[in-house]
Amino acid sequence: MAAEKKESKFVSAVVYLHNSGGNIAPFFDRVLGMFQENFEKYEIICVNDASTDDSVERLKEYFQDGGRDGGRDGGCMINLIHMSYFQGLEASMNAGRDMAIGDFVYEFDDINPDYPAQLIRDVYDRLLSGYDIVSASCKGKIKWTSRMFYLFYNMTSNSRNRIGQETFRILSRRAINRVMSMGQYIPYRKAVYMNCGLKTDTLYYESAGGTGRHKNKTDRNERTSLAIDSFIYFTNVLERISLVISGAFLLFTLGVVVYIVGSIFSASKPVEGWLSTMGFLSLGFFGVFSLLTIILKYLSVMLSLIFKHQRYLIEGVEKVSK
Repeated sequence: MAAEKKESKFVSAVVYLHNSGGNIAPFFDRVLGMFQENFEKYEIICVNDASTDDSVERLKEYFQDGGRDGGRDGGCMINLIHMSYFQGLEASMNAGRDMAIGDFVYEFDDINPDYPAQLIRDVYDRLLSGYDIVSASCKGKIKWTSRMFYLFYNMTSNSRNRIGQETFRILSRRAINRVMSMGQYIPYRKAVYMNCGLKTDTLYYESAGGTGRHKNKTDRNERTSLAIDSFIYFTNVLERISLVISGAFLLFTLGVVVYIVGSIFSASKPVEGWLSTMGFLSLGFFGVFSLLTIILKYLSVMLSLIFKHQRYLIEGVEKVSK
């Protein structure tokens, strides 16, 4: 349903492309249709993360052959960022977001259009009601590995906001400026957004089908590496594990001490050298893990202070439609 009056705010949409040629036409039919109906001016920034299929060719054909008027409705700019090599979802979307100039920025991590088109406008309206980050999440099934990751992450994170599976999101310019001021390099956008201190919300929807996204071995390796990095960056799980182990060795050490004291007044004597050996080992392991806990704490403080420098490489930027 078309809006009675188009919004005057400039809106950007950052779209991730990696071997997703089959989804380009249905995705842009849905997204551009809503943008044309609801916004006077907007831009589309597609980030080609070293696709090896025909994604780029299909994208150019879609706009040059008049798909949704080729985006030429008077208020649309379409740019295509080519990453120098495959750098993954997070780095690619960081590059696209840094180039976006809109007052509000949509981030489409996946171009599987399994949601109703009206949801694109709904997250925008929700943002205007007093939020800075609004996400859209499917109520459908989630892989058990992802479920376990989100469970442990939310249990160990210091953030009051919980993260979960998301399809796309919209951010205000204030939210973008806030996360950029937190550190130049953003390793996991979802976690940073939830830790930026601004109001967030999530709208849920029932999946309407869609064509799905094919995740190859490279995608899975990237997500696994990202999950491990996220636990290090944004949670204190390693500190907790180290503390638990240190506590266990402390209890064991105290038990050995009690046993040594008891054996002094006992008629039965243990094997010669056993008490001293076990006491030394238990105290040694306790000291090692206590030191490890202190080191991890200092590392976490250093990470929060200096974070990491921005790291992505762009091969070039191409205008698909002016």
